[in-house]
Amino acid sequence: MKVVVVHESYQQPGGEDRAMDADVRLLRSRGHEVVEYRRHNREVEDYSRLKLGLATIWSRAAHRDLFTLVSQERPDIVHFHNTLPLISPSGLWAARRAGSRVVQTLHNYRLACPNALFFRRGSVCEDCLRWQIPIPAVVHGCYRGSRTATLAVGSMLAVHRLIGTWRRAVDRFIVLTEFQKARLLQVGLPEGRVAVRPNFVSPDPGKGSANGAYALFVGRLTREKGVLTLLHAWQELHERIPLRIVGAGPLAGEVQRAAQENVLLSYLGPTSHDKVLGLMHGASCLVFPSEWYECLPMTIVETFAVGLPVVAAARGAAGEVVVDGRTGFHFRSGDSRDLADAVSRLVRNNVRRGSMQAICRREYLEKYSAEGAYVRLMEIYQEALEVAPFSGSP
Repeated sequence: MKVVVVHESYQQPGGEDRAMDADVRLLRSRGHEVVEYRRHNREVEDYSRLKLGLATIWSRAAHRDLFTLVSQERPDIVHFHNTLPLISPSGLWAARRAGSRVVQTLHNYRLACPNALFFRRGSVCEDCLRWQIPIPAVVHGCYRGSRTATLAVGSMLAVHRLIGTWRRAVDRFIVLTEFQKARLLQVGLPEGRVAVRPNFVSPDPGKGSANGAYALFVGRLTREKGVLTLLHAWQELHERIPLRIVGAGPLAGEVQRAAQENVLLSYLGPTSHDKVLGLMHGASCLVFPSEWYECLPMTIVETFAVGLPVVAAARGAAGEVVVDGRTGFHFRSGDSRDLADAVSRLVRNNVRRGSMQAICRREYLEKYSAEGAYVRLMEIYQEALEVAPFSGSP
């Protein structure tokens, strides 16, 4: 099979970039031919505000480039990942116009929420689900704190809902969890074309000990990731459980100050993926206090791969994927006292933690390994090839 993979990389590489790269490696390892069309968010520096806004809604350059590429390569499938802002949904129509079947992985909630998070001013916000045009997001400047930038993203969503892009230009959508699917169906995605396929980890990093003398946090240092709740929890812990914090972001200063005041905290800053896996191998648990509706964080999937239990906020995909009492413990989102209690219960019970370690590892092998991910991807591609494509134009 020949597949064209389309993706716009982020200025700060994250889980979406890793998931897309993993899919490319997976396909090539199974003998498929993969042609990549990639853009990078840093290119926006060359755009005026007006030009960027127009490109976000409909990129003439990406449409032209992709139509030419797909026409020349004649792939079986064109598989889209991130398209914001420089590829835009015009790329979907270019692939369709060139005669290919189209699959799109939705790594976040962008089609329902301009900032992709369902999170505003420190709490979950679903206001835009009730609007065909996401006016509340524009009023609040939800995307990058800018009403102008939010207007561009909101206009993109409104225009493509109006012309039926999600119904007419995509044969199959891939989402990561049932929770994400339920939210996106509310904005009109055709249910019969939405397939659940989780992220996966490859190569297998191997089982860790889960008996380390520290807890671990890995992620962006932002409010929606629950970093402030995390820091408050470590002020309320009765046990002396060290916490190692890995990541970068606007709250890095707060983390550094907390580490100076609390000997249990160690701020390691951003570090390599290999070092993160090493830290996971030696930790006693991962702490995942995120307060927005995560889709399916690669961090949790990697944690299961090494057999590390998770203390997670009972919200979004984390509440679905981390099973309370089996692969970790839940706590009430935003409740630092409840988080501290959950960490204490997990770390001080070696027998329970050992049982969870085995279950986490089994969850990875059954649900998040490369073999299962490949089988599911081929099923989705085959479904896309068998459906009768829409032959019209926008």
